[in-house]
Parts: sequence; structure tokens; C-alpha cells
Amino acid sequence: MEKLIPILALVFLVVCPYSAIGGHDYGQALSKSILFFEAQRSGVLPHNQRVTWRSHSGLQDGKASGVDLVGGYYDAGDNVKFGLPMAFTVTMMSWSIIEYGKQMAASGELGHAMEAVKWGTDYFIKAHPEANVLYGEVGDGNSDHYCWQRPEDMTTDRHAYKIDPSNPGSDLAGETAAAMAAASIVFRHSNPSYSAELLRHAYQLFDFADKYRGKYDSSITVAQKYYRSISGYNDELLWAAAWLYQASNNQYYLDYLGRNGDSMGGTGWGMSEFGWDVKYAGVQTLVAKFLMQGKAGHNAAVFEKYQQKAEYFMCSCLGKGSRNVQKTPGGLIFRQRWNNMQFVTSASFLATVYSDYLASSRRNLRCSSANVAPAELLNLAKSQVDYILGDNPRATSYMVGYGNNFPQRTHHRGSSIVSIKVNPSFVSCRGGYATWFSSKKSDPNQLTGALVGGPDAYDNFADERDNYEQTEPATYNNAPLIGILARLSGGHGGYKQLLPVAVPVPKHVVTKPQPTPASPKLTPTPASGAGPISIEQKMTTSWVAGGKTYYRYSTVVINKSTKDLKSLNLSISKLYGPIWGLTKSGDSYTFPSWLPTLSAGKSLEFVYIHAASQADVSIANYSLA
Repeated sequence: MEKLIPILALVFLVVCPYSAIGGHDYGQALSKSILFFEAQRSGVLPHNQRVTWRSHSGLQDGKASGVDLVGGYYDAGDNVKFGLPMAFTVTMMSWSIIEYGKQMAASGELGHAMEAVKWGTDYFIKAHPEANVLYGEVGDGNSDHYCWQRPEDMTTDRHAYKIDPSNPGSDLAGETAAAMAAASIVFRHSNPSYSAELLRHAYQLFDFADKYRGKYDSSITVAQKYYRSISGYNDELLWAAAWLYQASNNQYYLDYLGRNGDSMGGTGWGMSEFGWDVKYAGVQTLVAKFLMQGKAGHNAAVFEKYQQKAEYFMCSCLGKGSRNVQKTPGGLIFRQRWNNMQFVTSASFLATVYSDYLASSRRNLRCSSANVAPAELLNLAKSQVDYILGDNPRATSYMVGYGNNFPQRTHHRGSSIVSIKVNPSFVSCRGGYATWFSSKKSDPNQLTGALVGGPDAYDNFADERDNYEQTEPATYNNAPLIGILARLSGGHGGYKQLLPVAVPVPKHVVTKPQPTPASPKLTPTPASGAGPISIEQKMTTSWVAGGKTYYRYSTVVINKSTKDLKSLNLSISKLYGPIWGLTKSGDSYTFPSWLPTLSAGKSLEFVYIHAASQADVSIANYSLA
């Protein structure tokens, strides 16, 4: 991320929705917004990597410090791994799944979302090699921004920076503890041993953050220009405590929130922003949830003050508070000119979950001007998402790859330079600026799903690569957005957000198998060798859960013709479980939303899971170009 420092101030923003111009495909937007995280991956990319123009990068990260720091995410359009925004990204992805995992599962995206979380938490496990040591950055913004290189060609310094008892960072350790705790909830049912490992790290990180107090950017000073901790660390300590309570149900963390709410600002700050730096509004929303769940106990009086501040935030976003948030003429929440979209998605996420908390407890929002029905908060979030997807004065979608008019020249090194798989010629540090950064052409690699910084205070936007304030994307823009999109794509019924969390097991992420049972007899699917389209199936793994043996099957559809496959309808019978990688269309299945055609000689893989022999898969009809 180019320099991005939100200002912590009591300036309160207002939202007035721009009228929607027709409906949006929130399910498609959800798929694309999750796909973006694969473009941001650092490290050794997996075999199922879907963003195929990327390749391995940062393979020596941490080596000079004697630690393996390969993996994790690049934060935005650069090649630095900044720990604080990465941890916030993982926390918000996890919260999105915790609240709306069922809706993600229904759209076939839960597995992808969980893989996105795990890509981050796997890295955090590596970055936390000792109880009181946490690596918080790899690379530095100054040398990185001097160069314009794809990640695969990096020649910049990859120094690793850490915090420890002598050089503390309570904000960084606290946010990472929150990320690990939230993620432990995500994996509780699908991978209980991994969940327990994450929770152990979260406990240690919280203790480290609480015992050795200090701002992380006083220890990792190279972060100050890019991700300075303006708000300090008290908000992260409360935030981490809230997530540890939700993950563990340990009374100590609930009492920590009650005991420190006043002194650490949880009950005092009335906020107008929520993001990677300032967590108070998020803490206040979670504590209000605990109160509405009847869990406050002897902390009730303090928790009511947290809730008052949570509702202050919600009312100000609605334009019904004592002071209200700013908006553009087109109705977009506006906080700052530099990557404003991060505040739009984070505020909209809080409005979404709080709407469902209120509806579940059958109460209204209490604003200074009037009581407000919970649906108004959800309508606010929807208006912001609709603006993002194109219902705005410019009729521009600010999500790359969604709609017909979206940014073509993102401020992003990887997408703006030809893929190393297309042209492996080395791109030098300054040569990248001369050849690729300065180009007026569209990005050679589409950064599908990326949410860019967005328009200015007057709805103006310039699609130019050097306009980093508006055209640079960031992981923390997308992380809250996936939750809102899942909620909007899931319809209006059956939300009981105050009940105990039960994230479903995803369609293609499985726990470690128990002793391998006897496999069912497999009959290879006829490949119809003479025809242009062939189908091949195989079982890839099995496991036991609840006394039943489940099997995961991989099915590959191959276009053996010399022409592109324009359309395909598959008939699938004897299917008794979830399927991933296809789109249901009536009684048949067709291409997934991200694949419009299947090129000559290419293949499409989909998977399904059930407790039976393989399903019967056949071709109903197809058309070639």
C-alpha cells in the first residue's frame, strides 16, 4: 500500500443512499471478491491456484533471520508483507464467515473463503515462533516503492522485522491474537486440531500484547510511513479480548472487557471510522452482541455503555445521530481521499451485522432523532454495496471484473506487468516503471475482484495507474465486503445471529482423515473418446465423520476439440452431497460464474462430497464456437 494513514478524529460521516438502478448479482460479486485474495498471495502457490497469471514469490523471506516467513499476503499494490493490515484482513474475513458462512456455503464459496483465511493464519503461525516474538513485516515500503516489479522478480530488500519484550507492539500482537482467535472459530468443526493450534497462538499473543505494552511502529519504525498506529494499542487489546471470549467462552476475557472498558476507551470513544488502525467501533459492536445474548452478567452496566457507543456509530452512519458521517453527492460514505473504500466496506459490515443482531433480539436502534428499525441498517449497507457495483453517478463498478465499466489500470505491480508465465524475461527495478507503470494500456492481467480506492468526495474518479489514491486495491477493502455480499446474496429469512456460532463444514475442505476405510468400488466414467468432450472421475480422499465414511470426488471435463466450448450442460444423478466448481441451472449444471468459455484443449475440474459411490455425470448438451 502506498502511504495510507487514517486520521483518528471525532469527525462523523452520513450516508444517503443513491437510488439503485436495478439489481446486482451479489453471488457473482462474492465469488470475485474472494478470488482477489489469490492474486495477493506470497510464497509457494498451490496446485489449485485459480489466479493463474501469478507464480511463486518471496521464497527466501525470513531466511536471513533464521526463520521461515514464506507465505502470507501482499497488502495492496506493492510487494511488502505488513503484519498489522494483514492480521486485520484475516480477522474480518473470519468474522464474515462466522456470521454468514451458511450463505457462503449455499453459493459454493465457503471453501474458498476458508482457504483465504488459512493462507493468512498459516503465515501467522510461522511468524510467531516463540510466545513473546512476532514478526510483523517483511520488506520495507521505501525500497519497494522505488521499484515497479512483479512479485516473482523482486530484487528489493526482504528484511524481516519483529517485536519482542524489548521492542513491544501491543497493537500488532493484539490484532494478530484477534485474527487467530476469530479463525479458530472458523475451523472449529472442519479442522478441530488446527482450530486448537490457532487458539493456543491467540492466547500467547494476547498475553504478550498485554504484558509488554507499546506501539508496534515504535519498534518496527519502517512501518510508520505506511501503517502508523494512530489510535495506539488499547483498542486492539479490547478487540483481542472480545475475540478470545467469543472463541473460548473464557470468563477472564469477558471480565477484561468489563474491567478495562472505561480506562481503555471502549466505553468513551464515539467513533466515525472502523478499520485496520481503529478498532473501537468493532469492539463496541461485539460487546453489544454479548449484552444482547445475555452474557454480560456483572459487567452489564459497563457493556451498556459499549452498546451506546456502538449505536452512536450506527446512527451517525444513517444520518440520524447527533453528528453524522459525510457522504458524496451520490451517497457514498466518505472519510478520506486516500483509499476511501476501506471505510465504506468496514462501516457497512458493522451496519449489516448489527442489523441482524437487533432483528434477532427484536429491538430497534436507538438514535437521538428517533428509534430506527434494523432493516434501515441493512438498507444502508446495501446502498453502499450497490454504489460500489455501479449504481453511482459515473455508472462505474469499483470492483475489477464486475459489470461492464470497471477500472482497467490499477495501481498494482502484479496486474500491470505481463505475467511471468507469458514472458519470463526479467523486469528490473526501474525498468518496470519505464515500460509498465507508464503504460496507458489496460492491465495485461485482470485483477478480478479487487476493490480499488474509489472516487473522491464529489464522486469523481480517474482510472490512471499513477492515481494510487483511487486505483490501488487492498486486502482489507475486500475482507469485510465478502460478509456483506454473502448476506445480501442469501436473501432475507432465517437470520438468528445471536445463537451459538456453527460454521458449516465447507464443500471441499476436509479434516485429517481417520484410518482409511475400504473404498467403494469405482466404475470409470466413459470418456467417449470419439467425441469432442470427455469426462473423467476419480476419488481423491475419504474420511470418517459421525460414524459415516465420506468421499471426495474430482471430475475433470476436457475440451478435446479444436474450438472453444461456448456452453455446456451436465446431467448429474445419484449425487447426495454438496458440489463445488459448477453453477446449478435448473435441473442441470453449467460453467462456474468465473468461466464464460472453455478454450480448446483446456479442462475444467469440479468436486463433490458424499457418502456413496461416484455420481453419474453425463453431457446433456453443449455448443462449440
